[in-house]
Amino acid sequence: MNFILYSDVNDNSIGQSLGRPEYSYYFVLKAYRPLLESLGRVHVVSTVAEVDPLYRRLLAAGEDSVFLSFAPPQKTPADLHCPTMCVVAWEFDSIPDEQWDNDPRQDWTQMLARQGRVITLSSHTARAIRRAMGEDFPVLVLPTALWEKFSDIRQAHVPTSINAGATLAIKGCIFDSRELDLSADALIPAPLTPEEEAALAAEIEAARPPPLTLKRRFVIARHYLRLWALDLGRDLAEPVPRVKYLQNWYWEGVRDRVPDNLHAWLEQRLPAICGAQPILVSEPPPLDLPATDRIVETRVDGVVYVSVFNPKDGRKNWHQLITAFCWAFREQPDATLVVKITQNDLALYYSELMTLLAQLSPFACRVVVMHGYLDDAQYAELYKAATFYVNASRCEGLCLPLMEFMSSGKPVIAPAHTAMEDYIDESVAFVVRSSEELTIWPQDTRIIYRTLRYRPDWGSLKSAYENSYRMATAHPQDYQRMSAAAIERMHDYCAFAPLQTRLADFFAVAPKAADIEPVLDNASC
Repeated sequence: MNFILYSDVNDNSIGQSLGRPEYSYYFVLKAYRPLLESLGRVHVVSTVAEVDPLYRRLLAAGEDSVFLSFAPPQKTPADLHCPTMCVVAWEFDSIPDEQWDNDPRQDWTQMLARQGRVITLSSHTARAIRRAMGEDFPVLVLPTALWEKFSDIRQAHVPTSINAGATLAIKGCIFDSRELDLSADALIPAPLTPEEEAALAAEIEAARPPPLTLKRRFVIARHYLRLWALDLGRDLAEPVPRVKYLQNWYWEGVRDRVPDNLHAWLEQRLPAICGAQPILVSEPPPLDLPATDRIVETRVDGVVYVSVFNPKDGRKNWHQLITAFCWAFREQPDATLVVKITQNDLALYYSELMTLLAQLSPFACRVVVMHGYLDDAQYAELYKAATFYVNASRCEGLCLPLMEFMSSGKPVIAPAHTAMEDYIDESVAFVVRSSEELTIWPQDTRIIYRTLRYRPDWGSLKSAYENSYRMATAHPQDYQRMSAAAIERMHDYCAFAPLQTRLADFFAVAPKAADIEPVLDNASC
């Protein structure tokens, strides 16, 4: 059996793709690859155009093939000769079963019916598909095989409830709440002194245009006539429409003399000249952001909470994650929240983050935000430094970081909804209560309510922080039991051998002997 794999994000583009809606499919492909290699030959293509030529060559050699598209159904080609199947990460209670924008691909039921079967990452997604496609539709639930990846960390590191001290390094920048001089007062502009008010008034007055005297109107008309004449003799790459000069002359030179009723009449008949001019909005001044091209480090200790997310991903509910932490530990200096950001562009969230932290100040606990690239060794130190991992999401397709920290022996704070219901309960986590809420399918351009996600309870999240801290500081033996339970849960959930058997049964092929190459990438799928 030959498995042809494709993801829109690949090894060459992943560095620039962090934060894109489907970038996590790249990590799922890499995690699936050892499983698939244990059943047959794997071919990773860089474009969809390579699929059918490869399929025909293998078919001519008498070999069967299947194309696995690591993309949602609407982005999976429907016109290939090669048998095609989607690997779907989905976090809502229903799948799109109608089309929009005159695009039948948006109706997943049509796309999946054409393919005939599908692979999903969670039981939650499988139920949503079967509700739309029927209970007999072939669906394989296959989380990524992560267990073996963390064997070295489990052997070299015994999780402890209180971190005696660990150094975290990253290529990028680090924001530490204890070094930011946070103050809510800084969010309110200081009142102007009388001298400043006078200076501002003088500046405004100086910026006023000169009065529109008859001579001034003549100068304006001559200016735009001259520009029009100059353009007649030039060969411009992008010619300026001549009517633009008439429009500028009208609004700057004579509009104030035209009665409103006459202007309305002219606007209807000569909209290109007398129509309203667009309002120009000045660009805000650039942010003074730190450099992100060097290795920086910080040291953390005490009870350390870790979370990994993209601030521009609306599912992650990160405002509540941070506010509940700061409110729970306003007077606990030994509680630290380390946030690893999976978003390339610091400017997209910097102001929002700093405003939130300033609104919460003062607080005795510590918030450390890491922006940039962590290599494998640096990620390993983050796994070891954590006391707990925190997830406060509204919905999840799988949540690889949560599984990774649990595989490292870290208990967690998390809801038990969507994909997380497969492996989160009270024995391994401080479970955050949540309730259903209406939402949209994220790709639906109509922005209409068609599905459900979850609303985590802020009070429950705050209590989970407090209860976990109490266990870490006062009941370390309970922490060790929960740590061991997390390790056992992940062994049962995402070890290689049972997932290999599940995959082999689905494709009706026999496993072959193969070395397991652990996947060393991280994502927030």
